[in-house]
Amino acid sequence: MKLDTQLGHRGLSAAADEARSYERMGFDGAWTFEAGHDPFLPVALAAQATERLALGTNIAVAFARSPMSMAQAAWDLQKLSGGRFHLGLGTQVRAHVERRYSMPFDQPVARLVDYVRCLQAIWQNFQTGAKPSYEGRFYRFTLMNPMFSGGPSDHPRIPIWIAGVNPLVCRAAGEVADGFHVHPLHSVSYLRELVIPAIEEGAKRAGRRRADIQLYSPVFAATGDTPAEWDRSVEEIRRQISFYGSTPTYRPVLEHHGHGDLARRLSDLARRGEWKEMAKLVPDRLLDAIGVIEKSSALPNAIRERYAGILDRVSLYFPIRAEDSDAAWQAFTKAFREKDAVAP
Repeated sequence: MKLDTQLGHRGLSAAADEARSYERMGFDGAWTFEAGHDPFLPVALAAQATERLALGTNIAVAFARSPMSMAQAAWDLQKLSGGRFHLGLGTQVRAHVERRYSMPFDQPVARLVDYVRCLQAIWQNFQTGAKPSYEGRFYRFTLMNPMFSGGPSDHPRIPIWIAGVNPLVCRAAGEVADGFHVHPLHSVSYLRELVIPAIEEGAKRAGRRRADIQLYSPVFAATGDTPAEWDRSVEEIRRQISFYGSTPTYRPVLEHHGHGDLARRLSDLARRGEWKEMAKLVPDRLLDAIGVIEKSSALPNAIRERYAGILDRVSLYFPIRAEDSDAAWQAFTKAFREKDAVAP
């Protein structure tokens, strides 16, 4: 299992130094995300500043860009990083795609599958010069000349990851993707009973194996060395669960654990802006199922043991602080990899 972290939260000017520090700390990879800023620019800076660290987007909003613009950005980053780039894609939700990005959102899962296949057709053209002839349900790629081609690469194989929660998008990942980004609002039973079977179904439909698709997820982890730190950490996880649980997209996770009524109540409170009240409603049983709650010294082992045989890559949901020491995180990554090691 690989141990990753989050990249880019300190601002673009700090991205190179941030990536270098993660490589020193012993992390295997670092992922950017698309919220208030572009997800690709920090990757470009990090690629030039590191030699070993895998770099990727978790996620870039697919429907915010045409397949060609996405393909070009990913192709250039793969070349720049020497083959270390992973393209993570997500659909976002209808309101944001239509009203923030001013782009179409109809049939999002089918559209995403078509999008991925179009990307792959574009990259094949860049690499081999084959005549473009892709015509899908939503996207077309039938025109290219040498001036606009990305040209061949020493690393033409770019892993594509798809993010999602519900079985439809899980099946899509099994069908066309190299990896699946699990949302941090999950439990082991939800992964075993819903996510993985749906991925397997999609893979079988495409003549692939479950082993062809890797799984990665950020993890809600609560810890602390003093009672006050512990309480703050646990309450932050409660807030995160209540926030995501209030969104209908993530309701299936709560319903899986018998908390459908709680999800609907959280949605009502969110509409009224009663954010503080929401966290109080998250029961301990649900907190334990979704979060990894452990003492600091035992946290690396607890994460690894919980997700052994389920996830291929994992990270903490919360970013590393600029003031954190390299030594502390070096001990953490070492303890994560060595079964009997203990983080200080």
